[in-house]
Order: sequence, then structure tokens, then C-alpha cells
Amino acid sequence: MTQNNLVHENERLDELHRNGYYIIQDPRRFCFGMDAVLLSGFAKAKSGERVLDLGTGTGIIPILMEAKTDASDFVALEIQEESADMARRSVMYNQLENKINVVTGDIKDASKIFGASSFDVITTNPPYMIGEHGISCATDAKAIARHEVLCDLDDILRESAKLLRPGGRFYMVHRPFRLAEIFSKMIAYKIEPKRMKLVYPYVDKEPNMVLIEGLRGGKSRLTVEKPLIVYKEQGVYTDEIYDIYGY
Repeated sequence: MTQNNLVHENERLDELHRNGYYIIQDPRRFCFGMDAVLLSGFAKAKSGERVLDLGTGTGIIPILMEAKTDASDFVALEIQEESADMARRSVMYNQLENKINVVTGDIKDASKIFGASSFDVITTNPPYMIGEHGISCATDAKAIARHEVLCDLDDILRESAKLLRPGGRFYMVHRPFRLAEIFSKMIAYKIEPKRMKLVYPYVDKEPNMVLIEGLRGGKSRLTVEKPLIVYKEQGVYTDEIYDIYGY
């Protein structure tokens, strides 16, 4: 199959500004946002480590992390077959089939699918909004990506605790308004919060994202990193954002 045949009708090909990589997306469904890009810059993976991305969507996080880290064994789990198919075609487009494996499956069953203690690193950009409040169609791809329709925070942390090897690392991007719940549940599942970075749209605004690193079985000690500011002014990114994006 040629590269041109991998992009279907109504889909688009977006440049990722890393290693010449591109990603296939369908604007009618759910396209990746800045949160996924920031997580790919915050998460760390070393050579020889096995990385799992839970709820990968169209595969943006493993593709970017393959470009940014030394890890070369990535698994991407996605419940929606249409999104998983796009992710597989993006992997093929970038000729990464020997490094990234996309699996269709439910996060709730992840430890049964892959086995206990089978990953060194887990990444996830989960739905931020609780339950189905404010959505009109619970089967809509955008609703599934934004709301806890098919999985919730407990599902993600329970399965991550089983999937991570002792000392394995967990990376997540979420919303600051749920931080108390996030930390209490991470600790309950014995994924100790170790590192946190708040993301602010502007220097004088409240943070609207938080990047978190946890350690399976870690001791209690949290490092709060300096904040990340997205915009210098309207439409102008800060130097740190340009660096993360690779512009």
C-alpha cells in the first residue's frame, strides 16, 4: 500500500515537525490537542523500556515519543476501531511498524490483554469531564474523548497499577480542578505522585492543564516543577512551547 492510499476520504495529513513524521486525522471525529503534545514532552522513556499509551486515539503520543525519546517498543491501546485504524495507518505512513503496535481494546481489560507488570512506562491523555453531563450523544467520538463515558479515572489507575512493573512510571495530563481526586486515587492504587507541572494559557491566568508523573510503589515526595506558560501574547507561543512542538 502506498502512502497516498493510507489517507482516506475526509481525512487530512498533519505534519508533526518531528523526524518528518505526519499523522492522519479526521476533523469530523477528534483531533489531538496541545495536551497530547505537552504530555509527549513531559513523559520520559529510556532505551530498552516498554511503553504503553492508554486511550491512544489516533496514536499521537507514541508517535511523538518515538521521535523524542530513546524507547523503541510502544504499544497503543484504543477502544474505538475507527481511531485505532487511523493510528495504524499513521504508524505505517511513518514506517514505524517495528516500533509501535496499535491494539484495539478496552482500558478496563488492559491488564488481561497485556498481563501484569508488563510495561516500564504508561502514558495517558484521558477524558477530563466526569460522566455524561452536558453531552447529547454518548457514542459520539468527541464525547468519548472528552467525557468519562467508556472509562474513568479509577479504571485507568487500577489497570496502570497492574500493568506497571515495580518502579514503573505513570504519566498523565489532566485538569487542575480534579487534582485532589487524582492524587488521592493515585496513592490509593500505590502510584505515588512524584512530579507535577502546571500549564497556564497566559502568565496572569489560572492554570488549565496539569502534567503528572507517578511511580509505582514509590515513596512520598512530590516535586513541583516551574510552571509552563503557553502564550507570550495572543497568538504568540512562548519559547518553551515552540521547543516542545519542534518548530
